Amino acid sequence: MAAIEKVKILVLGDSGVGKSSLTHLIAHSEPISNPSWTIGCSVDVKLHEYREGTQYQKTYFIELWDIGGSSNHRNTRSVFYNSVHGLILVHDLTNRKSQQNLRYWLHEVINTEGGKNKQIYDEFDSEQFAGSTLFPMLVIGTKLDMTGENRLHEKPVLDVAQEWGADKIYLNSRDSRSLAPGSSSSVKLSRFFDKVIEMRYNTKELLNPYGSDKRRTFPAASSMSPKLYHND
Repeated sequence: MAAIEKVKILVLGDSGVGKSSLTHLIAHSEPISNPSWTIGCSVDVKLHEYREGTQYQKTYFIELWDIGGSSNHRNTRSVFYNSVHGLILVHDLTNRKSQQNLRYWLHEVINTEGGKNKQIYDEFDSEQFAGSTLFPMLVIGTKLDMTGENRLHEKPVLDVAQEWGADKIYLNSRDSRSLAPGSSSSVKLSRFFDKVIEMRYNTKELLNPYGSDKRRTFPAASSMSPKLYHND
């Protein structure tokens, strides 16, 4: 039996936005009973069917690296940023500051090379990376159950998802129906996982199930050109 290939996805965001609850919901399809603060990093794994229902269907491991959001660990958490294949940026829908800070989380990962954080800038130049990404990205807003309907339609202070052409999901991590099979959120998440797999492995090989089993891999995300991957 062939080994199941895997991709590594970082789950990033400020402390208290609900990353651990979200990661558990994605991996286990049920809410976590007793969420706790993440110190350092916690890894959860999900089996994902790439292009499910097609002739190209194949099972992959999705590793979800939940990175602790405390500012006290800023100088040490960069060790987890090696060989990244995708990003899930998480913010609290009741806390606009947590949404604004996604830009700094993104910048922190981009400016990390070889496991060592080079520099954290006070300002983020969105034009530097607009229209292209080093890897696929998904933005998720949590605590939807605590957010008034009018709040969702407010113009965001800084919309990282729009700048990068990434999908957005709003959900309640304490409700398993938030990612129910067939729901729009579930479809977006599955589509994101497919993009990460296609980025990690040669797309032409993935779409040739009768050809060689050999797959070329892309270099580590930190060493790739920003023009290597483009969202449609």
